[in-house]
Amino acid sequence: MTTPNPAAPAARGSDRLARFWRGRTEDAPWARPAFLGLLAATGLLYLWNLSASGYANSFYSAAVQAGGESWKAFFFGSLDAANAITVDKPPAALWPMALSVRLFGLGSWQILVPEVLMGVASVGVLYAAVRRRFGAGAGLIAGLVLALTPVAALMFRFNNPDALLALLMTVAAYGVLRALEGGPGAVKWLMGAGVAFGFAFLAKTLQAFLILPPLALVYAVCAPGGLGRRIRDLALAGLALLVSAGWWVALVELWPASSRPYVGGSQNNSFLELTFGYNGLGRINGNETGSVGGGGGPGGGAGGGRWGETGIGRMFNDAVGGQISWLLPAALLLLVAGLVVTRRAPRTDTARSAFLVWGGALLITLAVFSFMAGIFHEYYTIALAPYVAALVGMGASVLWEERTRFAASAALAVTAAVTAWWAWTLLGRTPDWLPWLRWTVLVAGAVAALGLLVSGRVDRRLGLAAAGLGLAAGLAGPFAYTLATMDTGHQGSIVTAGPSGGRGPGGFGGRMPEGGQGGQMPGGFDGQGQGQGQRQGQGQGQSQGRMPGGTPPQGMPQGMPQGGFQGSRGERPGLGGGGGGGMGGLLNGANVGAEAKAALLKDAGSYTWVAATVGAQNAAGYQLATEKPVMAIGGFNGSDPSPALAQFKQYVAEGKVHYFIGSGEGNGGGPGGPGGNSEISTWVAATFEKATVGSATFYDLTKEK
Repeated sequence: MTTPNPAAPAARGSDRLARFWRGRTEDAPWARPAFLGLLAATGLLYLWNLSASGYANSFYSAAVQAGGESWKAFFFGSLDAANAITVDKPPAALWPMALSVRLFGLGSWQILVPEVLMGVASVGVLYAAVRRRFGAGAGLIAGLVLALTPVAALMFRFNNPDALLALLMTVAAYGVLRALEGGPGAVKWLMGAGVAFGFAFLAKTLQAFLILPPLALVYAVCAPGGLGRRIRDLALAGLALLVSAGWWVALVELWPASSRPYVGGSQNNSFLELTFGYNGLGRINGNETGSVGGGGGPGGGAGGGRWGETGIGRMFNDAVGGQISWLLPAALLLLVAGLVVTRRAPRTDTARSAFLVWGGALLITLAVFSFMAGIFHEYYTIALAPYVAALVGMGASVLWEERTRFAASAALAVTAAVTAWWAWTLLGRTPDWLPWLRWTVLVAGAVAALGLLVSGRVDRRLGLAAAGLGLAAGLAGPFAYTLATMDTGHQGSIVTAGPSGGRGPGGFGGRMPEGGQGGQMPGGFDGQGQGQGQRQGQGQGQSQGRMPGGTPPQGMPQGMPQGGFQGSRGERPGLGGGGGGGMGGLLNGANVGAEAKAALLKDAGSYTWVAATVGAQNAAGYQLATEKPVMAIGGFNGSDPSPALAQFKQYVAEGKVHYFIGSGEGNGGGPGGPGGNSEISTWVAATFEKATVGSATFYDLTKEK
């Protein structure tokens, strides 16, 4: 990735770019050691305290465990090794983790280390992409910004699909940039980008295609060669995308439904319906049939939705701002600056093309995230992190080279000042957490801005000192948030980065304070902490809260089950103990005690599924505790029509299921108990003997009343 650029552009554009391009064909001696040091530091940072998160999102960890046991479950992304139902995503993000578990056994590190490696790889690819046209210094800044973005530090240590998606989007942008350079290998790089898009689709469906339109448009307009050749190249890249994504989709759609697992998240057992419905347009317009709270449209009134306020300020609000927006204003300012500097360059200028590629990716993703009315979680914003980091690295480098011009030095100064002010604002949302940092950042940023304003008229060393101070001031806030993220474990379906209390409304969930102590959760959630903080399978720390009348806090959908809303802020490593996961088993897996585990393991080899229960998170807790298949009735939300009552009765008659674990206070079960799949729950309760095992309600399906 550090191979010198083969040649500078044939046409350099305006005179002001000549100085910028001079010397970019070779790196300074310090470049390679600095790059390797950045990768090593990123890896060590992300590995620190990694096991504190235990199984992280037990929903995906259960599927990883199943894939480590069964190649069929591996291929389809099944939640259990007996292949009852799949996760509600395609399986590509599960494959690296499942291979790790197959090789090294089930455990927290085996699941999460592949995610860390994706983070290190993302930093490396971004460095290569930026360094190629803007120098090693710009590449190092971009890589450092990405590594220290709080939401990136969170998700590159977590087992959701977003880590692989971010890596593949970075690879796709790099491939397009290499293709824009022209030459005999250009079409191969463009086709490689198509393959990256295809596998990104197999990680998180249509979100992978958000940046496809701007990247294709930039290539069509800015690539060397005639229009016919550019269109041909794009067609070949489209074919590569179709093949790399379509092979798996075709196999799933053509596979007889009777011999494969049900497609989780769909309402008619179709991956295409899942792709364009629940995981597609439903995320945009809020009509998500089968989602949490039903599919009744966006709701929430003007400017709002079931998943929080929408609008241009969404990325800067109390819930999302601390995750991603630290350098977002800087990225937007530097995007404008980069386009101004390159405005007179020829059509094929690769510097301007780079700003258009990264800027187009940022703007379209920013717009969709800001206005989407469907399911939205703060951690989705990791998708923005590589684009923000690239623009900061490139823009700062271009303006630094142009600093003798007052407009460029003023732009640098404004960027440093705005960044420091915005960090001061974000840090003010956690006034009791490192209060000294807020004012330190503001003062350092102001001093740096003054130094940068005159950087073109003073000694270069003074200018470099001002630039270094500005960079330090800009990164101090996100670095502190990143360290706070490393300091605690994160578990469950909804996780956020940064210190406790720094997430604002809608940012609850996924965090366990050090020592298992409770705290005040956003939106008035009262946390009561408990637990031991022990290792896997030995206990947990848990923080739960209850909203009066069952009303969910902002950021969770309206229309949730009444009678008490439980929110889990995450547990310490492991799934021991007793009691349910957060929000009735929807946010995190059930906590399985020794008595329940012993009951499930007794004669386990005689059954296809040692148990069945409503909701995938609830099932995941029991499956991870026993490493035996547990049927997740109704999928993630408990609302998928699988299995039908008749099919479940047949499974029971054939002796394939030992226990049914009932929903209710203390053992999770999700909203599917009295709601979706209630026929199965009702039939079981009326037909079979009930017993309390630990804190859970077990029905022995081999013993009728």
